Amino acid sequence: MTNENNNTINEEVEIESTEQVELTEENTGETVVGEETSQEAAEVNPVDKYLQEIEELKNKLEEADNRYLRLQADFDNFRRRTRLDQEASEKYRAQKLIADLLPALDNFERALKVEADNEQTKSLLQGMDMVYRGMADALKKEGVEPIEAVGKEFDPHLHQAVMQGEDDNFGSNIITDEFQKGYLLKDRVIRPSMVKVNQ
Repeated sequence: MTNENNNTINEEVEIESTEQVELTEENTGETVVGEETSQEAAEVNPVDKYLQEIEELKNKLEEADNRYLRLQADFDNFRRRTRLDQEASEKYRAQKLIADLLPALDNFERALKVEADNEQTKSLLQGMDMVYRGMADALKKEGVEPIEAVGKEFDPHLHQAVMQGEDDNFGSNIITDEFQKGYLLKDRVIRPSMVKVNQ
């Protein structure tokens, strides 16, 4: 009986030991699986790191491209402005000289309005008229044109109103008289006309 009890106890101990061994093996398996998981994570991290670096490099490249495009646009604008300035400089190169000559042209016009009472004065006026016409032709070749005034509607870009009047022969805001002739150099006003405007 004692032997049977001992055998039973031994069998139970063996069963418990076997269960413990199985449990230990299971635990060991879980530990191994855990190590594999951490190794996989360690292997994935460099890929994420490289992807992040690639994304950063893409952003830097895009920023550099944008900077290059802005610089190119600025340079194109600079070239266009320079070309326009050169064209304007060439187009209006004689503006200062013309502006300086206009008072002399005015004096010629006033002198030519004088009535000649003898041959000597007529001869002098003819000579002055020739000089005046020569100057006017030279200015015309440079693109200088007189601004039309009398009978035209007042334009503040072309005319300078110094007087107002009432004249039934003209409509409202129409120029009735011109005191000083104005001139255009191509499409630029060198001097506006000084005029009298009808109310």
